Amino acid sequence: MSLERRPHLLYVAWGYPPSRSGGAYRLLATANAFARSGWDVTVLTCEREVFLRSTGIDPSMEERIDPSIDVHRLPFPNRETILDLTQWSRFRAWAPEIWNMLQAMQTARTFPEPRYGLWRPVLENAAEQVHQKHPVDLVIGSANPNVVHVAGAYLHQQHGVPFVMDYRDTWQLDMYSGKRTLSDRHPAATWERKLVGDAAEIWFVNDPIAQWHAELYPDAAERIRVVPNGFDPGFVGAAAVSKHSAPTTVHVGNIGTMTGQTPIRPLIEGWTLARQSGDALADAQLDLYGYLGHQGDDEGGVLTAIAEVGDGSVAYRGPVAKAEISAIYSGLDVLILPLGTSRFMTSGKVFEYMATGLPIVSVHDPVNASSGVLSGYPGWFPVELMDATSIADALGKAVTYARGQTDADRVAAREWASAFERSNILEPIIERWTERIEKGS
Repeated sequence: MSLERRPHLLYVAWGYPPSRSGGAYRLLATANAFARSGWDVTVLTCEREVFLRSTGIDPSMEERIDPSIDVHRLPFPNRETILDLTQWSRFRAWAPEIWNMLQAMQTARTFPEPRYGLWRPVLENAAEQVHQKHPVDLVIGSANPNVVHVAGAYLHQQHGVPFVMDYRDTWQLDMYSGKRTLSDRHPAATWERKLVGDAAEIWFVNDPIAQWHAELYPDAAERIRVVPNGFDPGFVGAAAVSKHSAPTTVHVGNIGTMTGQTPIRPLIEGWTLARQSGDALADAQLDLYGYLGHQGDDEGGVLTAIAEVGDGSVAYRGPVAKAEISAIYSGLDVLILPLGTSRFMTSGKVFEYMATGLPIVSVHDPVNASSGVLSGYPGWFPVELMDATSIADALGKAVTYARGQTDADRVAAREWASAFERSNILEPIIERWTERIEKGS
C-alpha cells in the first residue's frame, strides 16, 4: 500500500457476534475480510448482555473474530429489554404504560427507530473518540437497526469520512407485501433520504431490493450496489461426503431459525403426503434444526405441527452452534429451504446450502429471489406451487436423487457454488476501496 499507514475501517453493527442472528455471519465475515486484507478494523457494537437477556448468543461465533480487530462493546441505552422487575424503577413498575410511552417519545426525538434510537448519541460519541485516536478512512454501517448508519454520517459531516450503508433488512420496504411502509413526511423517511444522499455507497443483498430503492432514490442509483450474501468455507467444511453409496435411510434436514413466516406446516403436510403416496420416503427422516422464533417462543407452531405427524419421521433437533454446523451437514442427504413468499427474499442460508453440494428442496414460492440464485445448481428441486402435492413431488424427486448421488456429484455442485464464496464477493470490494483511499478520493 502506498499509504504511510494502514487504512482504518470503522465497522458499526448492532448484532455482531456473539449475537446468534442470521445476519451475524455477514458482519463477522466482512470485518474479518478487511482485517485479513491489511486494514486496521475497529468495530462498534452492542454489549453482550443485551443478547444474553434477549435473543441469546452463540459463543462459537465470537471465537472466530479476527484477533487484530478492536471491538468496542457500547452501552445500549434501552431499558425495554430489561425484564427483571427488580431492576425496574419505581415509576416503571407503578405505571408501565406511561413509562413505555415516555420512553418511545424520547427515542423518537433522538432517532426515529423504536427501541434503538437512543443509541444514536452513544454511537456518534464513540465514532468521534475512535477517529481522534486513530483517523478513520471508511465507515461501514450494517443494518438493521438503521441507527448504525448515524456513526458514518456523523464522521462524514464532521471530518469528510466516506461511509457505506449496508442493508441486510430494509427500512421502508415490506419484504412480503412489496409495499412502502413510510410516507415521505415520516421522520424515518426523512432520515433515510438524508443518509442515502450523503452515503458513498448503499449496499443491498439482491437485485430486486436494489432496483426498488433505485426507483425510490433515482439520484443515488449509481451509488446503489448489490453485495450478495455468501458462504464461509470455514463453517461449511468441504463438500459433504456421502456416508455410503446408496443410503437406506435418507436424512432430510432444515437448518435455521423457524418463525411464523417459515412454511414448516406446509412442509410437514407435503412430507406426510409423500410418505403416504409411495416408497421414496418410506425410510426417510426429516430433522429440523434451529431456534424456534427469534425470541425462542415457537411463534410458527413447529412443535405442534411435528406432534401431529405421529409416526416419528419428523423430529425437532434443537439449535446448532455455528462451529458445529459442518458436522450436521455431513450427516444429511437432502436440505430443505423453507422461506416465506417474497420476490425480495434471497436468504443467507441458500449460499451455505449450495456449498455442501447436497440436493436442495426449495419449499418457497418460485417468485422468491432465491430461485434466481439456485437456478442452474445441480440437484435443485423447486416446488411448482406452495401446496402439499407440489411439495411432496419435490421431496420424492430429491430423495430419489440423493440415493444415487455420488461424491463426485457433490464436489461438482460445490465447484458450481464457488462463485458465492464470501471471499470472492468481498475481495473486489476491499480492493476497490483500498485503491480509492490510496488515491485520496
